[in-house]
Amino acid sequence: MSNKIIRVEGLKKYFPVEESLISSLFSKNRRFVHAVDGITFSINEGETFGLVGETGSGKTTTGRLILRSIEPTSGKIYFRDKNILELNKKELHLLRKEMQIIFQDPYASLNPRMRVVDIIGEPLEVFNLAKGPEKREMVMKLLKSVGLGSEDYLDRYPHEFSGGQRQRIGVARALAVNPKFIVADEPVSALDMSVRSEILNLMMDLKKDLGLTYLFIAHDLSVVKYISDRVGVMYLGKLMEEANCEDLFQNPLHPYTKALLGAIPVPDPLYKREKIKIIGEMPSPIEPPIGCRFHTRCPFNKEICEKNEPQFMDIGDGHFISCHLYN
Repeated sequence: MSNKIIRVEGLKKYFPVEESLISSLFSKNRRFVHAVDGITFSINEGETFGLVGETGSGKTTTGRLILRSIEPTSGKIYFRDKNILELNKKELHLLRKEMQIIFQDPYASLNPRMRVVDIIGEPLEVFNLAKGPEKREMVMKLLKSVGLGSEDYLDRYPHEFSGGQRQRIGVARALAVNPKFIVADEPVSALDMSVRSEILNLMMDLKKDLGLTYLFIAHDLSVVKYISDRVGVMYLGKLMEEANCEDLFQNPLHPYTKALLGAIPVPDPLYKREKIKIIGEMPSPIEPPIGCRFHTRCPFNKEICEKNEPQFMDIGDGHFISCHLYN
């Protein structure tokens, strides 16, 4: 039995482009958005795997594919060596207890018409874990575990809480069915800076106490560095680099990774570091570049980059990279 709780192989997700009737009549081939385009990685049990990249790189789509909230175009997704794409409806329902999600927006992710006791208690009823007074008691324990210890909170509505408190409620809801794997989709990006560290520390404490595994999706590299054990860097549906967190931040290899790290503000005017300047905007995922996805913006672009796609390969010590400079 492998210690990898999640294993993804050649995962792809193409979304069809909605076109007008007139344009579709003259179009020979239907067009697709290449949101995720053949990525392979794994997450070890008990670790936090950070997934970073620009907006539109495919991070959130990857997380939702792993949870099977959307279906992939092709590829394989394994949860503890079981291909979840082969599960029937009943088996998938049981899998939901093992895999949960913390959403990005604490305001939109909670039903404004439901009380907290019902928001957190809903998954308990769905899986027949508790009802009535027992449900109320279990919800109270969950609220205490995320730092909301007052019994008055049970009968309040989401609008009566701050953003940080709402996200704690979202965390409690994700923990309700005692999952082992959680997708955290930019869980602190919508919060004030003063609240972010509280939520991050809470997630780290819960990981240690409950033996959780996280897929932590973010665009803020300083947050990823703080919470992650390993990090994968995505660009235009592809994985560019993957390594242990310390190795990635101290020894980034891919030009795109270097550019992202170079953009992190440092509160020291005397500090100097290598900065890679990338030009232009990210190409359209409808018609991604041939060869290396990053070659249109890369300062080290070569002829081979425009023709051949580099392999995503291990160059030693679990450091993976997709770049002709190293392949």
